[in-house]
Amino acid sequence: MIGSRRRAPGSSGSGARSRRLEAALVLGLAAAGPAFAATFRGPRDRFWSRMTATGVVLGGLALIANPGLRRTRIGPREVVLGAASAAVLYGTFKLGDRFARRFVPGGDDQIRDIYSLRELAPREETATRLVAIIGPAEELFWRGLVQEALMRRYGRWTGAAIAAAAYSAVHVTTGNFTLMGAAGVAGAHWCVLYAAGVPMGALIVSHCAWDVWIFLIQPTGEVTRVAGAAAHR
Repeated sequence: MIGSRRRAPGSSGSGARSRRLEAALVLGLAAAGPAFAATFRGPRDRFWSRMTATGVVLGGLALIANPGLRRTRIGPREVVLGAASAAVLYGTFKLGDRFARRFVPGGDDQIRDIYSLRELAPREETATRLVAIIGPAEELFWRGLVQEALMRRYGRWTGAAIAAAAYSAVHVTTGNFTLMGAAGVAGAHWCVLYAAGVPMGALIVSHCAWDVWIFLIQPTGEVTRVAGAAAHR
């Protein structure tokens, strides 16, 4: 089966649908900031539970506001497109990792701090959360709701640019500059693909494959936290 069909980005659609998307956009963005802050700044040992809950809420909102997302399908075409997209993004992050560790003040410590989240739960549990809920929910919300609403209002590429900026900006609540920059790069990658017409199913495959590969299987560089870093958490 191939991915579900959707309207061309920037098409007007029905007025009622556009108003519903815009209302959900405001509600979703208002909730995303506090949710991300609570997820990253709350008790560290419950990070993955909070991240999963955030995904359920934001992804659920997207499915309610944009019923077309419920017809998303993942077939061979989506798997191939998604895997290729994830590979390109991973290559970009390999280069970015070297730059951030060398030139960004505190970049190495911040990258190691992100990777330390791998140790908060068994790898199988983390992978399941990423593939079953977190990865799909992020695409449904940030592309299927936020970007879709913005493209309808501002046009295909302007809407995509605003959506990418919003995805990066919400990560400022984490207090991790490197993570914010990484989110900006990844968000821009998926926003461009969505604006270009890549189906949601392929974006979900891309996000999930990239999450699991870069985070659990093949990190971009050193992941062990430096001595004394934990004492300052």
